[in-house]
Amino acid sequence: MQLITGKTKLLGVIGHPVEHSLSPVMHNAALASLSLDYVYIPLPVKSEDLANAIAGLDAIHLVGFNVTIPHKQTILPMLSEVSPVAQMVGAANTIYRTEAGWGGTNTDVDGFIAPLKALQRNWQQVSPVIIGNGGAARGVVAGCAELGCREIHIIGRNREKLAQFQQSWQNTPLQATLNTHQWEELPALMPSTQLLVNTTPIGMSPNVEKSPVDPAAMEKLQPGAIAYDLIYRPSPTQFLEQAKSQGAIALDGLEMLIQQGAAALEMWLQQQVPVDVMRQSLLEQLGRD
Repeated sequence: MQLITGKTKLLGVIGHPVEHSLSPVMHNAALASLSLDYVYIPLPVKSEDLANAIAGLDAIHLVGFNVTIPHKQTILPMLSEVSPVAQMVGAANTIYRTEAGWGGTNTDVDGFIAPLKALQRNWQQVSPVIIGNGGAARGVVAGCAELGCREIHIIGRNREKLAQFQQSWQNTPLQATLNTHQWEELPALMPSTQLLVNTTPIGMSPNVEKSPVDPAAMEKLQPGAIAYDLIYRPSPTQFLEQAKSQGAIALDGLEMLIQQGAAALEMWLQQQVPVDVMRQSLLEQLGRD
């Protein structure tokens, strides 16, 4: 067990709830491996308490913190500095100190694309299909654009929310890249995509037998395509099981979680961090060793 001293520096994650967060597991494993006198703690913060909380975290000299649901978007106006990627996504998940106050960025984008970069595709020739149009989808869109994808397709059920999603990217470089589609249009898009991403919670506990894609539509996915589910519990999800049966390459959200955390920790510590240690700590925690 790590020894807490009078000089121990604090990092953490705010959200509501945060009891389920695996961030303390991987961050504390990395800090222990580096023999640093830091500790990373979960900090439950309700929406109505957010402004008071971030002022308090400043007052106690917290070094930095992560942000999870439901604060990733609402925290932006409370920050003194917002990185270009966080501005584009409209959400911050990593908060750091500046001379003027708290600054925010979004390492979810780096986390999302890290396992994709390892697959060595010609991303300019890939037209991703992204299922869902919520907050998670925004980071995926930004990640696909960073990879160089020239055409990105978004699938959603609510016509009004789809229109709002499309409108929110106006006056950005992605304006001409995005195409939104109703749910029933998904089967027609499946044969031509080499990257299918689920950003919805469909398939999480307790509905582990569900998939956002029906079997008939999944049969249209080409062998060798990449199916990427941001869910990491359970693993594999029904969505990934379906995709693997079609000969697709299956990725779950665990590596995204690890890589976004590593990017945040490197920012706070200003040094390289042991990604392998972070990964192994989560595999053991999830019983996937």
